[in-house]
Order: sequence, then structure tokens, then C-alpha cells
Amino acid sequence: MRIQRLTKDAKENLLEDLLKRSPNNYGQYEQGVQEILAHVKEEKDQAVFAYTKKFDHADITEENIKVTEEEIEEAYKEVDPKLVEIIRKALLNIRTYHEKQRQYSWFDSKPDGTILGQKVTPLHRVGVYVPGGKAVYPSSVLMNIVPAKVAGVDEIVMVTPPGKDGKVTPNTLVAAHEAGADVIYKVGGAQAIAALAYGTESIPKVDKIVGPGNIYVALAKKAVYGYVSIDAIAGPSEILVIADETANPRFVAADLLSQAEHDEMASAILITTSKELAEKVSAQVDEFIKVLSRKEIIRKSIDTYGYILLADNMADAVEAANAIASEHLEIVTANPFDVMTRIKNAGAIFIGEYSSEPLGDYFAGPNHVLPTNGTAKFFSPLSVDDFIKKSSIIYYSREALEEVHEDIESFAKSEQLTAHANSIAVRFE
Repeated sequence: MRIQRLTKDAKENLLEDLLKRSPNNYGQYEQGVQEILAHVKEEKDQAVFAYTKKFDHADITEENIKVTEEEIEEAYKEVDPKLVEIIRKALLNIRTYHEKQRQYSWFDSKPDGTILGQKVTPLHRVGVYVPGGKAVYPSSVLMNIVPAKVAGVDEIVMVTPPGKDGKVTPNTLVAAHEAGADVIYKVGGAQAIAALAYGTESIPKVDKIVGPGNIYVALAKKAVYGYVSIDAIAGPSEILVIADETANPRFVAADLLSQAEHDEMASAILITTSKELAEKVSAQVDEFIKVLSRKEIIRKSIDTYGYILLADNMADAVEAANAIASEHLEIVTANPFDVMTRIKNAGAIFIGEYSSEPLGDYFAGPNHVLPTNGTAKFFSPLSVDDFIKKSSIIYYSREALEEVHEDIESFAKSEQLTAHANSIAVRFE
């Protein structure tokens, strides 16, 4: 891995490089996505079936687009029972964590005759997109469905592309069934997002779409925002490790590569105050790449978006980490909790050498759907909050309104909104 000094110029160049990976920079695909969206909006099922045949080479019709109970039962027979048990253990941790995020309606009644409050209502129907093909991630199925389930969403609709045989990957089906998906449809890509956003004869319109996907899925979600809500426009995965001379270079190297294997555009960055650690981590990365199965992807990711930055002190390291606002941030220092208190921007923070990033991906409980491309400065991980909406509650008695009606009328008149003022005034004629 390249090793360079953490200077102002180095940081600015790095941030510029990382932002090039944003889906917002892939305008050349937008016209094709718009055509798919428009076609599905107009032709509904027939367009969905045609695009599924074109892109996934599967013959899907109104008779077989929905996954049946028999297909789910068959999936359980094909999945290793040990994996099913692991999924259930992870599911318990994820559910327990998200249950602590629940919000409840509240009302505040005062003696002056006013009641103010907030009504919390789960979304009615949510669409969960799950990638197919080479990308089979049952962990993402759990992470997207569980918070919706905990929030109390009435119906969770999952879509995922089928294989050429018209079937869905067994691991995905088992994870979806365990997590509580209400219905699963065999459709992927931008056409799946269009179906969820506009509705077709087979697939109902949803209120919100969540879940990861390729650039076409990301751009489709961006385009339908407004017809429905979405979770975020996800970019390639990323990890940043802050480490000092106490860190184990083998552990750090392994953690960096855990994200580099996701995608050729994934980013892996180490910021350290130790030149010795930097050199050892770089050497260890080279050794790991020789034996890891996705070495071609890893090498391209590391060569393009991999960095080891040498900081003069921990304060500079923290400042750079806050500027980068990484999706995953590991802190492996002599006093990691002290460093953690100074971190403002990160999707998920992993503290200490035994809290490696895959712990969060699969098992610990916090959600692994995280803000990328610096959006951790203003976005949060997927949570129960993403599957609820809030309504304000306002009640005034006549006596309570009488105390303040002249103030409200004056305020409205100052904005030249006389009908607003009149709406209050008529009650005291």
C-alpha cells in the first residue's frame, strides 16, 4: 500500500479521489435508467417481465413472479442447518439492538387547556431490495428487514433478481423468511425499483424503498425519490482505521482488506502515528493478497483507493478521520475510548483490536447499512426511525386560544396573510 505523510494537500487530494466514487458522478447511466423507469411506469408487469428476460435471462410471468411457500421450504433443504442457526443467532442480536430504538407517541397536557404531542405511526408498506447474482448477502436481508419489522411496518415487500432458472438463491430466501418478509418477488435492477415506486399488476406500490444495489439500482432509487421515500444513495464500501504503535499490524491489514474485497472501488485507509506500523501493515497487506480468493478485486481497490497516512500526532489523525467521515471506522490505539469521544463523523465506530469490522457486518446487532462517501457528516445508519413517520398533535381550548389570538392575528398580518388572521379572528367575533 502507498504510504504518505498526512499533509493538508494529501488530505484534500484524498477527499477528491474518494468523492469520485459517488453514484452522483455516473450521469452516463441516468438516461438508460430513466427509460426503464418510464417503461415500467407505463407498461407495468409486461415491462418488468421483458427486462427480467433481457438482463437476468429468466422467464418470469404473473404466475411465477411471487416466491411460493414450496420454494421457501425447498430453500431450507438446500441451506446448511448450521448457517440457519447462525442466521437465527445474528437475528436475535439485531432485533434486540433495534428494539431499543423504538419511539412512542407522546402527549403533554397543561392546565391552560392546551395539549401538544407527537403521534408515531409505522409506514404501511416498505420495499426491500436485495441484490442477486454474484452478490449474495443474507446479512443485508436481515439488516434491512429487522428494523422495519421492529418499527411495526404492516407489509414488507422484498424484491431480488432470479437466476436463469427463475429461482432465488436459497440463502437469501431463508434469511428473508427468518427475518419476516411478508412477500418476495423475483425481479431486480432498476425495473424492480420502478415496480416498487409506481406499482404494477403484480407488485404493489410501497411507501419507502431500502436496500443496496448496483449503480443502476442506486440511480433508480435517486430518480424515484419523491414518489416514494428511500434510505440513501449508497456508494462503494469503505473502512478507515486509526492506529498507533500499540496496534497489531496483522490485524490492521486484515481489517483493511475485509472491505477492499467488496468492490474495485472500495476504499481502505489507515491513519497512523507510527511509521513502523505503517511499513509492517503495508508488507502484511501484500502477504494477505497472495492467498485471498478475491485478490484481483482487492489489488485494484488497494492500488486505486488504498492509503496509509502518517500523522504527526493523534489530533491530526482524528481531524482527518472527521473530514473523511468513513462508513466504517476502527480505533486501535492505546486509549481507544478517548479517541472515540473526539470522533464526530463515522457511520459505525469499532473500538479496540477485537472489534473488527465484520463483527458489525454480521453479528453484533447494530445495522450495517451505513452512510458512505462522506455522508456520515449528516446521515445515520439505517434504523427503526427510517420506518416510522411522525405527526404533530395540537389542541387548544377556547380559553387557551383567547389568551393568544391577538398575537397570532398580528403575526399573520405582518406576513400579509389576512386569511390566516381571519381564521383566528372569526372565533372571537
